[in-house]
Amino acid sequence: MRITTLGALLALAVLTGVHAAPAAPATWTPDNGNGTYTNPIFYDEFSDPDLIHVGDWFYLTGTSMHTMPGLPVLRSKDLVNWEFLSYAADRLDYGPAYRLEDGKDIYGQGIWAPSLRYRNGTFYIFSNVNGRATQIYSATDPRGPWTHREMKRGLHDLSVLFDDDGRAWVVWDHQTMHLGQLTDDLTDIVPGTEKILFAKDAGMGEGAHFYKIKGKYYILSANYMGGFRMPAARADRIDGPYEVNQSISSDEDFGGVMAHHFGGDRNHPEIHDPNPTAKHRETMHQGGIVLTDAGEWWGFSMMDANSVGRLLALSPITWQDGWPYFGLPGNLKRTPRTWVKPKTAAPQPVRVPFERSDDFSGSTLKPIWQWNHVPVDGKWSLAERPGHLRLHTLPATSFWDARNTLTQRAIGPQSTATVALDLAGLQPGDVAGLGLLNLPYATLGVERSRDGLQLALVDKARGSTVHLALALPANDRRLWLRADCDFLTEQARFSYSLDGSHFKPLGEPFTMVYQTVTFQGVRFSLFGYNTAGREGGWLDVDAVDIAQAYPRGLKRPIPYARKVQFTSFRRDDGLHAAGAAVGRGAPTDFAVRDMGLGRVALGADGRWLSVDADGTVDLRATAPGAAQSFQWIETPDGELQLMSLATNRFLRIDPTTGVARADSPGAVPDASDGVRLVWSTAAAR
Repeated sequence: MRITTLGALLALAVLTGVHAAPAAPATWTPDNGNGTYTNPIFYDEFSDPDLIHVGDWFYLTGTSMHTMPGLPVLRSKDLVNWEFLSYAADRLDYGPAYRLEDGKDIYGQGIWAPSLRYRNGTFYIFSNVNGRATQIYSATDPRGPWTHREMKRGLHDLSVLFDDDGRAWVVWDHQTMHLGQLTDDLTDIVPGTEKILFAKDAGMGEGAHFYKIKGKYYILSANYMGGFRMPAARADRIDGPYEVNQSISSDEDFGGVMAHHFGGDRNHPEIHDPNPTAKHRETMHQGGIVLTDAGEWWGFSMMDANSVGRLLALSPITWQDGWPYFGLPGNLKRTPRTWVKPKTAAPQPVRVPFERSDDFSGSTLKPIWQWNHVPVDGKWSLAERPGHLRLHTLPATSFWDARNTLTQRAIGPQSTATVALDLAGLQPGDVAGLGLLNLPYATLGVERSRDGLQLALVDKARGSTVHLALALPANDRRLWLRADCDFLTEQARFSYSLDGSHFKPLGEPFTMVYQTVTFQGVRFSLFGYNTAGREGGWLDVDAVDIAQAYPRGLKRPIPYARKVQFTSFRRDDGLHAAGAAVGRGAPTDFAVRDMGLGRVALGADGRWLSVDADGTVDLRATAPGAAQSFQWIETPDGELQLMSLATNRFLRIDPTTGVARADSPGAVPDASDGVRLVWSTAAAR
């Protein structure tokens, strides 16, 4: 069944006064198609990443918490375009909580902080599980099958190092960090080898990534004390002593804004607005580094990005004084949101790891789907009604404890989920529909009683339910439900349709948050349960469509060969050029020249905006070169940042002096520094 969505229509919009961009892909794609990429690599939850280089490929895995299957394994040749290979963990089942039984759950628990390694033809994933010892998954082929066993102890946020002499070592824990040699079977610590590496005040945090590089041992970590940052330590011997660098990456949030965050607990959810005067909020943290065949070092790390979850970012690495700094020369610790892709022997095809829309015509679920807790086999099917997902309803008190809820990660910056349902199989007491799994959660479902059907919009944040009687033809039980989600404003809105084309909003917008109860971003969810304490009927899902209005690194294409004016975001300052001076004033029309790789030169009256090594900006009558080139970069919200290739720092209109300089390390979210710009063409004014 075809679904026409608002998001799909928005993706076809053409901006007035700017030439049309290439056809947008169906989902977020970091490869810009011009030799550059834009962070995040995935605009959906991919937390606690670990990444290795084996042969011609890079391999990646990350945290999957309570969703199953878990531990996704992906591969790439260029660190930008990834393909899905397998899940290493089919499911975890260690008792009632894993199955949402007896009022218990493992929300925010399960599989987390994996360490991905390779030795002698075998891939290993070491992963924590709450209340259990550390789990080991191994395979000779990353596509699987994966073998599972358990260590004899749990090692918090561990990282394994296979040393050159054949011995295996592990570091783990928070702040102090422990070191130990692993036994030959990798399941325990060799007696007498365990030691504490750091004092609590050393600043090493957690989330270790352990490496040996040119004979030295390096430990990269994440520390949230005093603001998120990435410390690093190095030593000539594996057991130290270690020298600590308090930050190799800090303050990078790409100028974005954390709109809301969660407070309280699962029984008392609260929504707090952020501090509007904060300079930087949840910045990049917890990751590692990797070396390419071309000799380039690249960093990977995650960042909290509103309720869409924790996202993966890719950073160029600059080695200085023996430390691997995230960022570029002249602007260490800061990562450009848009930059040149890693070099490869051959160009790589633009690809994404998952298909998000689904008509359920296959014999197995697409890899994008994960179950909320352990699924009940035999109570869901793709075969009972071909071309449909059938969910049999099981007893539950609410969406929160409903079994066999099928989920996929919501995707930013905005996305629309539309589901086509057949309600003919629902029995009295059944509730089924589309949910935003999170805490607070929200659902738009259909309740079946002996009197008929009614829509029910549940808003956990408000503690409210909105009902609407639903009159469907006697021989037609089809219904379409939709959730429009904006992860920049943190607002979601539900709507419904009786024909699949005309949608009516129901209830008030819902505020989404990121929180540490589920420890995940929002998930689009298909659910069905029975409130009468028994098994009921079933829900048939005909199709799911996930649409995005902005699936590329730029919301607006670069206006090459046009004249453009620039003004400061949230200020009246215009970028003005007169004589050699460049600064605040009536906006000047600048001609935009294409310099390749998403870079521009800006000209006025036959001269070009130029930057000296100290950040001084003026106009010069010279042929555009590196000093006249700016990387055109958008913030997540869509404002412009111009990064000078002469300084690797950003152009700003100083709010105090009015002088333009290219010396800013990057925009701050409150826009007080004059870095974030808004541009317009003559046709749009």
